[in-house]
Amino acid sequence: MDGVTPRPAAGCNTVYGVALNYRATLDALGPALNEKPYGAPPKAPVLYIKPANTWMGDGDPIIVPTDIAGVQAGVTLAAVLQRDLYQATSETVLDALAGFTIVNDVTIPHSDFFRPMIQNRCRDRFCAIGATLVRVDAFPSLDSIEMRVWVNGQLRCTETTAGLVRPIARLLADISALFTLSAGDLVLIGAAPNSPVVKPGDEVRMEIAGIGSLQNPVVAAAVGVQ
Repeated sequence: MDGVTPRPAAGCNTVYGVALNYRATLDALGPALNEKPYGAPPKAPVLYIKPANTWMGDGDPIIVPTDIAGVQAGVTLAAVLQRDLYQATSETVLDALAGFTIVNDVTIPHSDFFRPMIQNRCRDRFCAIGATLVRVDAFPSLDSIEMRVWVNGQLRCTETTAGLVRPIARLLADISALFTLSAGDLVLIGAAPNSPVVKPGDEVRMEIAGIGSLQNPVVAAAVGVQ
């Protein structure tokens, strides 16, 4: 496995997340997708941003805000751009990637995906970014990459990229049809369904086959601090 070991903020530009990109997540919403406020299943990627205040690395603590009991730890593959990408096709999009890394897309548990909300996804230390970058050609297939989440040594979640609504190449092409993805951007392809809720005192370890692991303790925010 070839890789480099940058700190999360080194060369990082914008981190984009994608909601509702697993079929299991869409299936769980069921008929609600045809009701208000949705009106229909999404026809384009449902995007949100993980700003710089959320970024941290392997070993850094996930901070649970004082106003909630626990947060969801969502393992996701992250595509890292090495050059700008605009109006690409599924056949050409992978040439713009430096590779993939592992991310813990932390969020406050919620059931409304109509407009991904800042207060649910953008608290401090809500995005742990792995240190290893692995080239695209190191993966035999991008449609069967395995992911796991362990909490306190117990396996709590397993998923593969086979469950994606938009496979990786199509997802990036569809986003590039909306706006330019820039060199240094990260695109989180979608957090695994049934991501476990973790609480202060827990230890979260995520693994993606071919990349490695990402481990973070969970701590409570100090009183008076978000």
